[in-house]
Amino acid sequence: MPDRQGPLIDPLAPSDLVRCAEIEQILFAGDSPWPLEGFVAELRANYNTYFAARTEPGALIVGYAGISVLGPAGDHECEVHTIGVDPAFQGFGYGRALLEAMLEVADAAYAPVFLEVRTDNDPAITLYRRYGFETAGVRKNYYQPSGADAYTMVRPARVREEASGREQAKPLEGPANS
Repeated sequence: MPDRQGPLIDPLAPSDLVRCAEIEQILFAGDSPWPLEGFVAELRANYNTYFAARTEPGALIVGYAGISVLGPAGDHECEVHTIGVDPAFQGFGYGRALLEAMLEVADAAYAPVFLEVRTDNDPAITLYRRYGFETAGVRKNYYQPSGADAYTMVRPARVREEASGREQAKPLEGPANS
């Protein structure tokens, strides 16, 4: 069971990828879960950052998450590729900790963050809203083969306010796209 000290978040390693694929099969069995090869390719891409959630150092992962930083320097966008937590460890803060790690990457790039989430995944939607995401649209039949719809959600970029050094949300301009 989860450690009372909270989740341990560290970089995802190649040795974690078999476990990622196992968790993916459990979580997304009805919607084309990523195969091991998909995780291998994602981890190799230099614009992606992937994280592992563990109960303690050296333990098998209980969750994973990945974000990409896309676009030219000074005009980045971030996209959450995936976030998943073993059902036995859901509700203990692992998803929140993984999301916070990804948002640190986006904040360092001063970039807006886009993601898709099933319209019926109320716990995830609640978490995302708590971190400033808003629904930007609906993608009909996004998840296959189930045909489930997805919300496209976006969190505005964080920018450094020149005068005070504080960070604040910057409104998006134009239509949201991912």
